Amino acid sequence: MLKVNNLSVNYGGIEAVKGISFHVPEGSIVTLIGANGAGKSTTLRTISSLVKPAGGTVEFLKEDITGKAPSDIVSKGVTLVPEGRKIFPDLTVAENLRLGAYLRRDSLEEDLNWVYDLFPRLRERHWQPGGTLSGGEQQMLAVGRALMSRPRLMMMDEPSLGLAPLIVRGIFDIIKEINRQGVTILLIEQNANMALKTADTGYVLETGRITLSGSGRELLANEDVKKAYLGK
Repeated sequence: MLKVNNLSVNYGGIEAVKGISFHVPEGSIVTLIGANGAGKSTTLRTISSLVKPAGGTVEFLKEDITGKAPSDIVSKGVTLVPEGRKIFPDLTVAENLRLGAYLRRDSLEEDLNWVYDLFPRLRERHWQPGGTLSGGEQQMLAVGRALMSRPRLMMMDEPSLGLAPLIVRGIFDIIKEINRQGVTILLIEQNANMALKTADTGYVLETGRITLSGSGRELLANEDVKKAYLGK
């Protein structure tokens, strides 16, 4: 579904991403793990066209989407749940969700009900300003807002950041359920243990380069991964 080919990204004079290549098969969950500053978020932002690459290409469904407008990327079926959630705190839950469908001109009621079925807490709080929700609820809202564009590929940047362990497990259960319902997932996550247990395939990103790849199970068993990312 998604192919990243020899992608390079510069910030000023710093090469943040150094010619990486990977692919995301349709229907899968793929994770990129690595330390802070490894280039993970930059990769997602470049796929979304929020950052322009210095070299390489991004293909979605065999079409070169490198450098297209971010709205074009969304309209083709790729959406990003950003790090830090980035909800609109003064707008209600329902208003936040409707903004996720800003490119659509059809009825939103079926998709709103789908999101509310996935996240019953949001249905209960549909009238509340987003800024009054807990951290876990705000993450649910950020995911729900992304789903309102009817994505084929959803990219998620650190969905567990700052959340309690019990809430994290719930978020990962929802990620698996969204995937079961037909949405392909590209996941960036510092909780490498949860990410690799959830993902079909994983890539290890270190200082802008992919140094390891394999199935989630293979990377969980890898001694270098255990020492660097799993605290073992």
